[in-house]
Amino acid sequence: MGKSYLMVRAEVPDEADRAPFDHWYATDHLPWAIRVFGARRGWRCWSRTDQGVHYAFYEFADVAGAQAATEPGKIAPLVADFDRVWGNRVPRRREILDLRQGVDEGLLPCSAGLRERTGRAGR
Repeated sequence: MGKSYLMVRAEVPDEADRAPFDHWYATDHLPWAIRVFGARRGWRCWSRTDQGVHYAFYEFADVAGAQAATEPGKIAPLVADFDRVWGNRVPRRREILDLRQGVDEGLLPCSAGLRERTGRAGR
């Protein structure tokens, strides 16, 4: 598949920090990070199962692109700005994800196989 993602998981435990963090990430950090990283695109979300957990994703053509984005020369200014604004109130960690499979609804291999065996689609 080739695509790779840099995922940043941030924990914003203080509820009073969440709205300012959300605004800052939306208007400042995400657009800046996409430009600095040279990412194809980026998006972010809040966890609905673990309140206070924020995820940001940056898409790259391949693993090499995601790895290059985390090299000190590229990421250091973003890390410094994050630390300046949030200090130790918002811990985070980064992971590089290598996409192995993507399936769109209606193109599921098991549906095609079931159709071939039984003459009807599965759901």
